Amino acid sequence: MKPSCRVLASILVVISFNTALFGWANIGHMAVAYVAYQQLTPATRKRVLTLLKLNPDYTKWLTQIPQGTATKFRPMMIFMIAATWPDQIKSKTGYTDDGSQNGNRPDGATSSQNVGYTDHLHHKYWHFVDTPFTQDGSPLGAIPSPNAETQIDAFRKVIASTDPDPLKSYDLVWLLHLVGDVHQPLHSATRVSATDPSGDNGGNNVALCAKPCKDELHAFWDGLPGSGSNPATAATYAKKLAKAQAAAASDVDAADWIKESFDDAKSDVYVPPIGPDDGPFTVTPAYQAAARNLAKERVALAGARLANILNSELK
Repeated sequence: MKPSCRVLASILVVISFNTALFGWANIGHMAVAYVAYQQLTPATRKRVLTLLKLNPDYTKWLTQIPQGTATKFRPMMIFMIAATWPDQIKSKTGYTDDGSQNGNRPDGATSSQNVGYTDHLHHKYWHFVDTPFTQDGSPLGAIPSPNAETQIDAFRKVIASTDPDPLKSYDLVWLLHLVGDVHQPLHSATRVSATDPSGDNGGNNVALCAKPCKDELHAFWDGLPGSGSNPATAATYAKKLAKAQAAAASDVDAADWIKESFDDAKSDVYVPPIGPDDGPFTVTPAYQAAARNLAKERVALAGARLANILNSELK
């Protein structure tokens, strides 16, 4: 896949979101969306734009597209920006945490509600699946639910249904985001140990480098595709990715994606120089290189799978 260089030339602009990093971070999520958009059919592109126009921040997104951008590239930029929306509401006025543990654990009936844009809860626990594993024999707990897997399944049912467009719009932006999230290994695993008997929160408890360095393992993996919120950066990154293999891209079972990420976490994330406790650890050049290569594979695969879902299921 080698989209026209004119696409990149038309989006050389910084879009500032002024938020912390979540999921793949803005660049990663926009890269997933960029990959997917190249593979959408014309009919699906048209339908997606119709639904995205119903998002309460659509007008804001329009202001983030610079003057002079070719008309034909504007829907792609909207699609890329929309993929970051479930992270943006974490810092948006009027939206609040729900659940327990600082909003990271579901708690109560509202955790599973799917009511559309009238829902002003963050639903942080929708972004990941805390599948536990241990390297020291510590006992494992249950996987909290609802989670990213349950919500991907729920949102897919809605976009394939005859439900009203406003609900489909809400579910679509969440789907764009969560497909990317679960392809990040640390959104599908939590390491349980004597140090973290309830899990390390997907690597958020694991410090990298000594103080005053404030990075942690999860943020390191989130930022592998790049930092910032410039869609041109995301496009540049995405254009260099190898196309996902057709057989793997055709697997649209979210449980399989999560299992892949879980296995990647055990085989590629929690390996030296990452030790058995919460650090701090200093990542080596070899670890960084391997992590970047894995991130490229996962972003490309997420984009291809997202496109397959939308092309075949969106109504």
